Amino acid sequence: MKSLGRFSVRRRWFMLTAWIVLFIGITIASQAAGSAYSNNFTFPGTNSTHAEQLLQSGFPQKSGDADQIVFHVSSGTLVSHEPRIDAMLAKIARLPDVASVSSPFCATGATTCPGATQMAKSGKIAYAVVNFSKQAFKLTIPKIQAVETVGQSIRSSSLEVEFGGNAFGQLASRGGSPDEIYGLIATGVILFLAFGSLFAMVLPLGVALFALGIASGATTLMSHGLAIAQFAPILGSLIGLGVGIDYALFIVTRSRQNLKRGMTVEDSVVTAINTSGRAVLFAGSTVCIALLGMLVLRLSFLNGVAIAASVTVLITMFASLTLLPALLAFQKHHVLSRRERRSLAANGPEATVVQGGWQRWAMFVSRHPRVLSLAALALIVTATVPYFSLHLGSSDQGSDPATSTTRHAYDLLAEGFGPGFNGPLVVVGSLHSSADKAAFASLDTSLKGKPDVVAVSPVVVNPSGTVGLITVVSKSSPQDTKTSDLITTIRDKYIPAATAASHTAIYVGGITAIFDDFASVLSSKLPLFVGVIVLLGCLLLMVAFRSVLIPVVAAVMNLLAAAASFGLVVAVFQWGWGSSILGAGTGPVESFLPIIMIAILFGLSMDYQVFLVSRMHEEWLNTGSNEEAITRGQANTGRVITAAALIMISVFLSFAFGGQRVIAEFGVGLGGAVLMDAFILRTVLVPSLMHFIGKANWWMPKWLDRVVPHVAVEATEDVDV
Repeated sequence: MKSLGRFSVRRRWFMLTAWIVLFIGITIASQAAGSAYSNNFTFPGTNSTHAEQLLQSGFPQKSGDADQIVFHVSSGTLVSHEPRIDAMLAKIARLPDVASVSSPFCATGATTCPGATQMAKSGKIAYAVVNFSKQAFKLTIPKIQAVETVGQSIRSSSLEVEFGGNAFGQLASRGGSPDEIYGLIATGVILFLAFGSLFAMVLPLGVALFALGIASGATTLMSHGLAIAQFAPILGSLIGLGVGIDYALFIVTRSRQNLKRGMTVEDSVVTAINTSGRAVLFAGSTVCIALLGMLVLRLSFLNGVAIAASVTVLITMFASLTLLPALLAFQKHHVLSRRERRSLAANGPEATVVQGGWQRWAMFVSRHPRVLSLAALALIVTATVPYFSLHLGSSDQGSDPATSTTRHAYDLLAEGFGPGFNGPLVVVGSLHSSADKAAFASLDTSLKGKPDVVAVSPVVVNPSGTVGLITVVSKSSPQDTKTSDLITTIRDKYIPAATAASHTAIYVGGITAIFDDFASVLSSKLPLFVGVIVLLGCLLLMVAFRSVLIPVVAAVMNLLAAAASFGLVVAVFQWGWGSSILGAGTGPVESFLPIIMIAILFGLSMDYQVFLVSRMHEEWLNTGSNEEAITRGQANTGRVITAAALIMISVFLSFAFGGQRVIAEFGVGLGGAVLMDAFILRTVLVPSLMHFIGKANWWMPKWLDRVVPHVAVEATEDVDV
C-alpha cells in the first residue's frame, strides 16, 4: 500500500489526468448509448408465472401490460366529451407497442358494448384500457411517454385525464432525488466543522461526486448487457455518496493527523494510505462481498442491482486510494486550518494520544461497561419491536405522492369502481377437454358471491378454445393483506374444489399475484442469504484481526442494526409514523427491500467495525494492553466515525424526500441504521463488550492461527507493503 500511495503522490499529475480521461470517456460513451434500465421480474415455477405463460399463449393481445387512462368530470357526465375522448384513443391505438385500446363508450348501432363496464354508475368517472404489446418492464420510456402525451392533449378545465398502471408508473420513477442537494449541503457543513478547512472539506465531497459520475456512466453502459432495475441508479448514488465520502474522510483525517504530528506532506499521505487506506480497501471489499451475496439467490431482478451497486463501491474505493492521495499532495498543508498551521509552526508536532471529549468518553465507557451495554441493548431492542409486524409485498399506486397522476388515477378508480379494481386477479386455465371447460365454468360460478370478492367476469375463452380467463376483483386494495389472503384461498381452496375430478391446470396471475409470489420467493431465500453474508463477514474479520470473538460480536451487532432499521421502516411506512412528511402513503414494505438493505447494512456496519477495531488492533499490537488499546482506538476514531455517520445520515435522508416510495424506504432504513450503528453500537455497545470480554477479544486457537492467512488491515506505520 505504501508503494501505491507513494506512486499517487509522486505521479500526481499522471493520476489526476488518468481519472479525468476516464470520466470524460465513460460520460461520452454512456450519453451516446443511452440507458436500458428495466424492472425484469422473472420467477420460474411460481403460480403467477404459469398464469402469465398461459395468458401469453392463449391471449397474446392481453399478455402485455394493461394500463388505464382515467377520465373525470366534476359536473355533468362524460358523454358530452365522447367525441374528443374517442378521437384521442384512436390516435393512441396507432402508436408503437400499443396492441389495443378499449373505449368506455358504446359504438353507435352496436349490439354489444364491452366498454359499458368501464363507466361508473354516476357517469362522471370512466377509464379506457391501453393494452401494450409488452410487459411494463420491457417497454421503453419514450413509447410510454408518447401515449401519455397524446392523452394529456385533451385535458381541460372541465375534463380531468389521469394515467394509472405499471407502465405509466415508470414515468414517475425516472428522476433522482430533488432534495439530494440538501444532503450535500449538510455534508459540506459537517466536513467544514470537522476540519475547519475549506480545502479539507472539498476533498472528500469532490472525490465522491467525481467517482459517482464515473460509476453512473458505467452503470448506464452495463444496463445494455444486464437487467438492471430502474431504481438501481438512484440506489447506487445513495450508496456511492455515502461510502465515497466516508472513505475519503477517513484517509483525509489520518493524513491531517500525520501532518500535525510533524510528518512531511509525502510521508503523511503515504502513511495514511498504508494505514487508513488498508481499512478502506478492506471495508470496500466487504461491502462488495455483501452486495454480491445477492447473486446466490439466482434472481435476475437482484443480480443487476448487486453488480451495479458493487461497481459503484469499487470505483469510489479506488478513487479514494489513488485520486485522493494525488489531490492531497496538491493541497499540501492547506488541508489543515489556518489555526492548525499556525499551531504546528509555533508549537511543533502534537501528541500522539488524542485528548478531549472523545478521550473522556472512552474512559467513561471503560469504567462502566456493564451498565452501558445493557442500556444500549435496551434502546436497540425497543427500536426492533415494530420489525415483528413486518408485512412484505408491493405498495400499490395508492401510496404514490398525492400530486402524481398515478395516485389521482388510483383514487378515481377506487371511488368509481371500488378499491380492489386497481389490482384485479387474473385466473387462467388450460382447457383441453369438455371436463376442463366444465370445471373452469364451475370455478367462475363458485367465485361469485364469495365474502372477499366484489366482482367476477364471465368466462372468456380464446378462439382456439385452449385457454380460459376469469377476472376477479377483490373487495380490498391490492396492497391489503386481505387480498393476499384471497389469492391463497383461491389457489388452495376454491380451485382444488372445482377441479377435484378433472385436475384442470388453473393458476392465479395478475400484477397483484406476481408481487405476492415475489414476496414469498424472497422470504424463503432470506435465511440462506443472511447466512452466507454473515459467514463471509465473520471469516473476513477473523483474517483481519486474528480473533474468534470479534467476528461473532460484529455479526450479532450487524443483525441488531438490521432488525432495528427494519423496525423503523415498519413504523414509518406501514404504521404511518411521519410518512406524510415524506409524501409517502402507508402500505406493505417492498418485498425486495430486506435483501438489498441487509446487503448494504452489513457492508456499512462492517465499515464502522473495521475502522473502529482496526485502530484498536493497531494499539493492541503497539501496547499489548486490551484496556489501553480499546480506549485509545475509540478516542482516536470516535470523532471521525460520528462525523462519517452524520454525513451518511444526511445523504440517506435527503434521498427519502425524492417522491419515490422505495427510495424513501431505503433512505429512512439506511439513515436510521447508521444512526443507531454509529451512535449506539460502535460508540457504546461494541467498546463496552470488548472491555467486558478482556484479552479474550484477541484470542485465536494456535491451530486456527496457522490455517488462517495473515493479512494486516491497518498496519502499524512502519509496515511497508
